[in-house]
Amino acid sequence: MNADPLHLAVIIGSTRQGRRGHIVAEWAVGQIAERDGFTVDLIDLADVGLPAVFPMEADEHLTAYRRRLDEADAFVVVTPEYNHSAPASLKHAIDLAGAEWRRKPVAFVSYGGLSGGLRAVEHLRQVFAELHAVGVRDTVSFHGPWNGFTDDGQPSEPTSAAQGMTVLLDDLAWWGTALRAARHADLLQTANW
Repeated sequence: MNADPLHLAVIIGSTRQGRRGHIVAEWAVGQIAERDGFTVDLIDLADVGLPAVFPMEADEHLTAYRRRLDEADAFVVVTPEYNHSAPASLKHAIDLAGAEWRRKPVAFVSYGGLSGGLRAVEHLRQVFAELHAVGVRDTVSFHGPWNGFTDDGQPSEPTSAAQGMTVLLDDLAWWGTALRAARHADLLQTANW
């Protein structure tokens, strides 16, 4: 891997009271921390103060949020499934940025019900493709997270979850490194043009 670690933004997509997203995200961040080559910025959409209405001009909260996205080399989106899709809070947060997503990989850790949030992920793949982001194929999903995690915040099937996260992070590292190099080369070409 490149000597410079990839900077991952891990985004908790749910803002619902009583949510399980922070438990799933903290597990994912723990898995990332066990590997070399990554730094992490945990972005909890419930705490960043994004505007409810898309503003004509960015306020300090939106500016800070976009800066955090811009500084990321790659993203891990932690999403539940609400009504066969992603939560409105996550879609709104995605739409409040634009170029910050461009030419960066996005991986998904999902949770919820029988589908494990996979229908939300399928919708998000289309959204991120439109933003010129690259969706990582493999997803880690937790079916029924209310009883899929132990009281200490660990998956009830830790081996399969960790194996899935290893595959996801391997692909995210590959795409993140390749796309970061391509973005830097593109900037150099543009500067010399």
